[in-house]
Amino acid sequence: MSAPAAPGFDPDFLGVATPMPTLPGTDTLLLPYTHFATLHRPDRRLAAATAVAIDGATLRRLERSDDWRLDDRLPAGQQAGAELYADNDLDRGHLVRRQDPVWGGAAEAATAESDTFHYTNAAPQAAAFNQDKQTWGGLEDYLLDNAGDNDRRLVVFTGPVLADDDPEYRGVRIPRLFWKIGAFVVGGALGTTAYLLDQTPLLGDLAEPAPGDPPPLGPYRTFQVPVARIGELTGLDLGPLTAADRMPVPEPVPAALSERAVRLHSFADIRGL
Repeated sequence: MSAPAAPGFDPDFLGVATPMPTLPGTDTLLLPYTHFATLHRPDRRLAAATAVAIDGATLRRLERSDDWRLDDRLPAGQQAGAELYADNDLDRGHLVRRQDPVWGGAAEAATAESDTFHYTNAAPQAAAFNQDKQTWGGLEDYLLDNAGDNDRRLVVFTGPVLADDDPEYRGVRIPRLFWKIGAFVVGGALGTTAYLLDQTPLLGDLAEPAPGDPPPLGPYRTFQVPVARIGELTGLDLGPLTAADRMPVPEPVPAALSERAVRLHSFADIRGL
């Protein structure tokens, strides 16, 4: 099935500008879907960033369609498809979460749910990471529930950190870090919070994987970080998202952005949302 024509992500959904991130100096392709979009990097065969609009007042619950497929707007060789995920412990991790764009009219919501099953919206994630309700999955639940329970509009940006030294497996370099930025309106102004899933410290002493095995991906730790840190790690131009960061600045201000990372042991630790 081909990807249908779709209006994509609306950067004015919140009533204040939340433009799609860009990646200056790197060839990318913007792919619109229903209520979301992906910024695809053909050289890495994965998305560099995604953006989804969530309307908490009209969210719908739909059964999972699970119809994973390539997007025929791109050559198959520029996408990480089914062969990457076969016979291993890698999940096809949704970047735009399946439930997030599922709102509006019945047909519109169904199309949005189906659109999330394009491989251009997937990234290889260790199953324990993708499904863990205390880390990535729990953070996704927290943001979606925040919108649904309060009839609130949110915009969520998500992506992998596509580093040059990511380990390669079946011709695809596997991201070790993932990030997420929530954008919302508070007091009539844009507010943002950012999160990073980091397993890098756990990989240093691991042995090289056996031929044919995916790189070992250990337990993930969830951090709230400055929005600027995401731009620093990814090279993305985040536009107004950085200046709208609601994470409190400590006194005195640390010299390094990384020193401001806050380990999240529970979602009550989140600052500024």
